[in-house]
Amino acid sequence: MSPPSSSILETVTGAPVKHFSIFLDNKVGALLEVVKFFEKNGVIVLAFSIVDSAESSIARMIVSDPSLASKLLHDHDIAFSQTSVLVVEFSEGAADLTRVLGCLLMAEVNLLFSYPLLVRPRDKPLLVLHVDDNECAATVLQGEGYKILTQGDLSR
Repeated sequence: MSPPSSSILETVTGAPVKHFSIFLDNKVGALLEVVKFFEKNGVIVLAFSIVDSAESSIARMIVSDPSLASKLLHDHDIAFSQTSVLVVEFSEGAADLTRVLGCLLMAEVNLLFSYPLLVRPRDKPLLVLHVDDNECAATVLQGEGYKILTQGDLSR
């Protein structure tokens, strides 16, 4: 398990959103088992994406209680890693995608992967961005008027 990264973002906007990569056997029902396991223990999956290969899968997730999720995964010997990601709010919906990607290009920030959230705290579409420089990307996006959500915004 890698330690959570800390950054200036935490002092400026609140605790960064924590993202989990959970390593699963590539078998029918593996994702459902994890989701049920979390639900049974009071953790809600707020976003997920699956990366599949022949022998294993990686379930990428954002959850309502990252500290509890980390403890549960660790205590049950489930392989995972954790990192901070950006969650950007799209005020104009899908039309914002081009602008957000343009901001990342302007800042020369690489987008490693992305996926949408299942929740909309302010009734706006949300997109998870895993980039190679969270601080630079957040600064540029906020400068262009985008709201970057914190873990507290999602965990309410």
